[in-house]
Amino acid sequence: MSEVKNPPSLPTDGGWTRFVTARPRLTLLLALLVTALAVVAGGGVAERLGSGGWEDPGAQSTYAARALEREFPHSEPNLLLLVDATAGTAGVDDPAVAAEAERLTTALAAERGVVGVGSYWRTQLPVLRSEDGRQALIVARVQGDEKTATATLERVAPRYEGEHGPVRVSLGGPAAVQREVTETIQEDLLRAELIALPVTLVLLVLVFGSAVAALLPLGVGIVAILGTNAVLRGLTELTDVSVFAQNLTTALGLGLAIDYALFIVRRFREELAAGRDPVAAVGATLRTAGRTVLFSALTVAVSLSAMLFFPMYFLRSFAYAGVAVVLLAAAAALILLPAALVLLGERVNALDLRRMWRRGRPGAAAAAPTGRGWGWTAALVMRRAPVFAVATTVGLLLLGLPFIGVKFGTVDDRQLPKDAPSHVVQEQIRHHFPNSPGGGLTVLVEGSPAPDRLAAYRDRLAALPGVIRVDGPIGSTTGGAYSSLSVAVEGESVGERAQDLVGEVRAVDPGFKASVTGQAAVLVDAQKAIAGALPAAAALVVLATLLLVFLLTGSLLIPLQAVLLNALSLTAMFGAVVWVFQEGHLSGFLSFTATGDIETTLPVLMFCIAFGLSMDYGVFLISRIKEEYDRTGDHESAVRTGLARTGGLITAAAVILAVVMVAIGTSRVTNTKMLGLGIALAVLMDAMVVRSLLVPAVMKLTGRATWWAPAPLRRLHERFGLSEGEPATPRPEADRIPVGAGA
Repeated sequence: MSEVKNPPSLPTDGGWTRFVTARPRLTLLLALLVTALAVVAGGGVAERLGSGGWEDPGAQSTYAARALEREFPHSEPNLLLLVDATAGTAGVDDPAVAAEAERLTTALAAERGVVGVGSYWRTQLPVLRSEDGRQALIVARVQGDEKTATATLERVAPRYEGEHGPVRVSLGGPAAVQREVTETIQEDLLRAELIALPVTLVLLVLVFGSAVAALLPLGVGIVAILGTNAVLRGLTELTDVSVFAQNLTTALGLGLAIDYALFIVRRFREELAAGRDPVAAVGATLRTAGRTVLFSALTVAVSLSAMLFFPMYFLRSFAYAGVAVVLLAAAAALILLPAALVLLGERVNALDLRRMWRRGRPGAAAAAPTGRGWGWTAALVMRRAPVFAVATTVGLLLLGLPFIGVKFGTVDDRQLPKDAPSHVVQEQIRHHFPNSPGGGLTVLVEGSPAPDRLAAYRDRLAALPGVIRVDGPIGSTTGGAYSSLSVAVEGESVGERAQDLVGEVRAVDPGFKASVTGQAAVLVDAQKAIAGALPAAAALVVLATLLLVFLLTGSLLIPLQAVLLNALSLTAMFGAVVWVFQEGHLSGFLSFTATGDIETTLPVLMFCIAFGLSMDYGVFLISRIKEEYDRTGDHESAVRTGLARTGGLITAAAVILAVVMVAIGTSRVTNTKMLGLGIALAVLMDAMVVRSLLVPAVMKLTGRATWWAPAPLRRLHERFGLSEGEPATPRPEADRIPVGAGA
C-alpha cells in the first residue's frame, strides 16, 4: 500500500465504531471482569460432560435398551471384571482362585450403585470362561446415566483392580471404556493446548513481526475458549453434552479467534501505515475487515447449527459448543480487539522481532506486504484458467474417491490406545472367550403373551438366515410384564449381516409388542435418524450460505460458486478419512486401531465444521475482491489484487488453524484424532488449492458476469445488504454485465 500522508478520513462516528472506541479502557475492564466470571462459571465443566450420545434417543433400540436395563439388570452388564489366574494355580477352577473370585463377587454385589452381579464361578456358564481356562469373568451392571456410572466406577474401581492373592483383576465393559475415554480426552486436551499455544504464538510472531500484535489474537482466542466453557457448564444443567465437544471449543476458539484477529489487526496496521490516527483506523477497519468477520462468523455458526437437526446429543453438543465459541470469538474480535487497538495505536508495532531484517522508515513494519507472489499466482492461473479449473477439480474428485467405499459402524473400546486397560480387557474377551458377551440382538417382549405364541415367535426368529440360535424367553427380574429373547447372529455384532437382520427381525409380526435392540440395531437406527435429518440440515447450510454471501456481495453467481467450491474442497478430507482410518493405512504411524468402518456421526460432524471453516476463508477472499471491484470496476484486476492482499494472510491463518487441529489430532482417542487431522487437511486444501487456484480460475471463466444480479435482487441488496458506514455508490447500468457475457 502506498504511503498517504493525509488521506481523506472515512466516517468514524457510526454507531458501532463509536460504541467500541468511546471508552476503550472501560470496555477492556468489563471484558476482564466477564472473563474472570467465565473462569469461575466454567470450572469443573469436564467432569459434567458425557462420553456417549451416538444413539437416537427416540429410536426403538434406545427404548428397548432402557427397558432391558431396568427390567433385566443381569442380562445387560456394562462392567466386566476379567479375573486372570496367576502362575502356580490350576486355572480359574483352582479352589484358591474360586474362593478369591467368590469373595470379589460378593463384595461387588454389596457396592452401592452396582446391580446384577454374577460370575463364572456362580453360574458355570461357558461364555464367562476363556477357552484356555486361565481367565474368567465377573459381570455387573453399574446403574445410572453416563455421569453417574462414571462416578460410581471411580469410587469402586480402585478396590478391585490389581493383584488379589492368586488372581489379577482388570476392568472392562462399556462403563470402563466410557470412563477411560473421558479421562484420556481430558489429558489429551491439556497436552494439545500446551502444544498449540506456544507454536501458535511463534507463527503469529512470524506473521506480524511485532510481539505485541502477535499476542492480541491469542488473547482473543483465550477469551472465546473460557467463555464457551462457561456456556457448556450452563448447558450441562439443561441437557447432555459430549466430552468431545470440549476439543472443538479449544480448536475453533483458538483457530477462529486468531483468524478474525489476524484480519482485523492486519487491516488496522494498513490504515495506520496510510496515515490515519488510531480511532479513524479502527473505524475504517470495522467497516471493512470487521464486516467480513461478522459475515464469516455468521456463516460458520449456521454450518455448525445444522447439527441441531440431528437427535444424537453427540452431534447436538458440537452445535452448542461451536455456535457459542464462534459468536464469542467474533464478539471478542469486534469489541475487545478494537478497544485494545485504540489504546495501543502505533504501539501495536512494538517489540518488532524482525527489525534487524527490515530497512527503511520506522513505520515500515506496519505496512502491508505487497503480495506480489500471490498476485503473480493469480495472474498465472487466470492466463490458463480452463487448465487450472479442470485439473484442480479432477484432482480433488480423485482424492475423494475412497469415500465411495465408506462403511459405518459404532464406537467401542478400539477408540482407545492398544495399551489402554479397558481396551486390553476387551481384546482378551474378543479373542479368548467363546461368543463374547455384548454381541447379537435382544428382543424385548411386553405384556404377557401366551407361552405357545411366544415359542412360535422364537422359532420364527431362529429360522431366519444368519441366526445361530435364539435363547429365552427370560422373565423380568423386577416383576414387570416383560420378557426378553437373545438372538445370536453369525459374524460381527455390527457387521452387514447383523444390520440386515435388524430389519428382518423387526419385520416378523409376533402379534404382540416386541422391540429390537443391540449394537447392530443402535447403528441401524442411528443411520436412519441421520438420513432423515440430513436433507433439512443440508438445506439450512446451503440456503443460509447463499443468503449471507448474497448480502455480502450482491451477486447471484458468487453465492453458488461459494457453495459448490466449498463442497469440492472437502473431498480430500472424506477420501483421507476412509483411506486412513477405515482401511487402516498409516495406522501404525498414527497409533490407532483400524476397525474397518467409520463411526456414523463423524462424517456429518466433519462436514459441518469443515464447510463452515471453508466459508470462513471464502468470505475473507471474496470480500476483498469485491472491495477492489467496487473501487476500480476492473474484474481481473480485482481478483488479482484481492488474492495478493489476502492470499498470504489466508494461508497463514489456515496454517495456524491446522496447527491447532493437528494438536487436537495427537489425541489417543481415534475419533478425536480423525476429527483433528481430517479438518486440518480440509483447511489446508481449501486455503492452498481452492482459494489459490480454483477460485481465480473460475472467476476468470465467469468474467464480469460474476457480479451480475437481476434488478429486483440488486435493489434488495442495496436496501438490506449488511455493511457499516456509507453504502457503496451503485454502479451504472452499463457496468452491470448480464449472465452469459464474456470475460
